[in-house]
Amino acid sequence: MSNGAGRVPEHRPRTAAAHRIPQTLWYALTALLAACLVTLGTAGPAEAAPSADDLVKVFVVQDPAQTGGQLATLQSIAAATLGDAARADEIFQLNRGQAQQDGSALGRPGDQLHPGWILRLPQDASGPGVQLAKDTGGGNGASAPPAAGTSSSGTDAAPSKVLTVSLGAALALLGAILLALITAGIVARRKVRTAAGAVGRGVRALGAPVRRRRRLAQRQAVSRRFDADGDSVQRAYNALGEFTETDREPEKPVHALGVDDAGVTVWLSASDTADAPWANVDGTRWRRPADAPGLRAPGGGAGVGSQSVLTTACLVRAGTDAADRPVFVDLSRLDGVLSVGGDRAVARDVVQNLLAEIARTRPNLPVTVVRGSADALPLAVPPNLRQMPQAATSTVAKPFPSHGTVRAAASRRPVRGLVVVSGTPGPREAAELAALCSVGWTGLVCGETQEAHWRWYADGDGHVDIPVLDLQLTVPA
Repeated sequence: MSNGAGRVPEHRPRTAAAHRIPQTLWYALTALLAACLVTLGTAGPAEAAPSADDLVKVFVVQDPAQTGGQLATLQSIAAATLGDAARADEIFQLNRGQAQQDGSALGRPGDQLHPGWILRLPQDASGPGVQLAKDTGGGNGASAPPAAGTSSSGTDAAPSKVLTVSLGAALALLGAILLALITAGIVARRKVRTAAGAVGRGVRALGAPVRRRRRLAQRQAVSRRFDADGDSVQRAYNALGEFTETDREPEKPVHALGVDDAGVTVWLSASDTADAPWANVDGTRWRRPADAPGLRAPGGGAGVGSQSVLTTACLVRAGTDAADRPVFVDLSRLDGVLSVGGDRAVARDVVQNLLAEIARTRPNLPVTVVRGSADALPLAVPPNLRQMPQAATSTVAKPFPSHGTVRAAASRRPVRGLVVVSGTPGPREAAELAALCSVGWTGLVCGETQEAHWRWYADGDGHVDIPVLDLQLTVPA
């Protein structure tokens, strides 16, 4: 596992530019408005011209003051329009019982005509008093032209005016409306996207407590499984023994292991390979099925350094991967300090889990706790580990020849003791950490520190990223 692998991506705030409507869009809106005006201009009021079959001939009875004091009669109307006074009975039959404007009606041939009455005439009528009117369908009722100045019940006094729109104008108007909607959508798309994003964030915020409880329950289940699972630890050590030093070849560093019921996966260096039954998964990952025999039995004398490597190695489960299998890392290859940055609570859970893992396989290992930042979350040392004051740590391990806390990536040294820093260390805590790690202790820091050899990053969802392995693991809680 190489030094300083992975950096936290820098997230820089974006400054949103003011949204301005481009000039071309103004031109489009102007053209749209002009199209609407032209379309509406083609549609004007027009008289609904009646067909020839609906027109009838009528005579409007005038006021005697306009006719020299003579009131029209059926006989005078027949003589003036039909040329024969004897045809007055035809006019009577056409208008008999038809209600007029004043509410009266023609009941007998001798009834007096009232000014304003509209009398229907036979179709062969002609003369200056004959006018054309629209048949309203009410028996003999008809509507007189505007010059008549009167109308009867069931008739229209004047031709009706309606708004007529041609098919082309209607299609143009519909196209203009669609264009306006599309233009409005283009202009407002950013606001709509922003509003939709705000709604989505609100919905997610409402469900956040439920998701947190569900994730916490999953992480607690992982912790309980680790407490009860000793088989995966033994299988991981057995797989590690297959890559120890032999008389024929040197040790191949194993940076991580994944164990499940179907087999074992190991992370090797890019320059190393594994013989059958190991099969390459990608550049650095190799996998052996569970039913395939190992390359050699660990500690069985096949290698000169097998037993010592297995004694020196310190495998701990850092969490579970996407396939829900436990993933082991070897703390004996840390050779310095591990810092866990990111979310403080989850980073604390990462270190707390590593302490619990070491307590299962290395009971009575000495531990000293250094308090970092003032707002650091407290850490609980498992009872199986031996917590020591800092004054006594110098007697636990012999000094190692070293050039600082960061050593060669492939070097291995036994985990002789742990220095746990709760929170980001200040200058004094960093000096204490460097001094202790220089004599063979291993540092675990809940926070960022420049002295780190390994750097992991925790997020608020209960995951930890190990950049050098390109892994994201679920952290036990």
